[in-house]
Amino acid sequence: MRLGVIDIGSNTVHLLVVDAHPGAQPLPAFSHKTELRLSESLEADGRVSDSTADRLVAFILECLGVAEDQGVSDLFAFATSALRESPNGDVVIERVRAETGVELEALSGADEARMTFLAVRRWFGWSSGRLLVVDIGGGSLELASGLDEEPDVALSLPLGAGRLTRERLPGDPPSVAAARELRAHVRSALAEHVRPLLTSGSPDRAVGTSKTMRSLARIAGAAPRADGQFVPRTLSRDDLHAIVNRLAGLDTAARATLPGVSEGRARQLYAGALVAEAALDLLQVEQLDICPWALREGLILRRLDHLIS
Repeated sequence: MRLGVIDIGSNTVHLLVVDAHPGAQPLPAFSHKTELRLSESLEADGRVSDSTADRLVAFILECLGVAEDQGVSDLFAFATSALRESPNGDVVIERVRAETGVELEALSGADEARMTFLAVRRWFGWSSGRLLVVDIGGGSLELASGLDEEPDVALSLPLGAGRLTRERLPGDPPSVAAARELRAHVRSALAEHVRPLLTSGSPDRAVGTSKTMRSLARIAGAAPRADGQFVPRTLSRDDLHAIVNRLAGLDTAARATLPGVSEGRARQLYAGALVAEAALDLLQVEQLDICPWALREGLILRRLDHLIS
């Protein structure tokens, strides 16, 4: 069976096609994406502009053609924080449905955390025991902990790397004062919510997901993507402290020259590093194992579970 998922994130819109069979690992078959930069192109009041909605609809129509060409038999689509928080997000979702026929689901933050946790659990397996998952997206930070496929704790906080860069980190590079204020804000916001994670039990494995985490691990010396997804990759607390200090004085162009850092995400990397550092410090975690699966794969796995049940 060939499944397709359209992921409308804060930075990119991504169609992933996978070959999926009962009891087997979903295997990526085709990928098609564009940098819509939804969160950066919002109006001053947070509304999705008509021009951005035009580009979104056009790309989804393009994805439908690609999905047909690739033999996709089941296609679904979801959106994350940038669209669900927009005052006219419902209007855009209805426009997508009317003009493309695609039923676009705006996931809640808790569901993002739950589905990412499911992907991590399936990747590392039951032998990993209690998992703690840290997922830094463009618009939000998801945290989850638990022993089963459904986490005991699932949190979503407005601490995404793109959001924080846009709202609280002006300048390129940002000033020392702005960086200090952002650091204090992130830690204060996290401190209000970490208690359920700290009291739910010590994790047997702490895991980081998302492009931001993969980029930070690559800067710290993790294997490049070309080496394959089965190569173990880690990111330590000490590594993060060093990376935060290194990024502080770099502008976007300089960050883009670092290993594993794309030009499109270079600007928001410093904010992402500050969030990751704060999470490890406040959650008392010394090292994260990097998981190649995240939200998109979790939704595919859940979809497959329902299709074969």
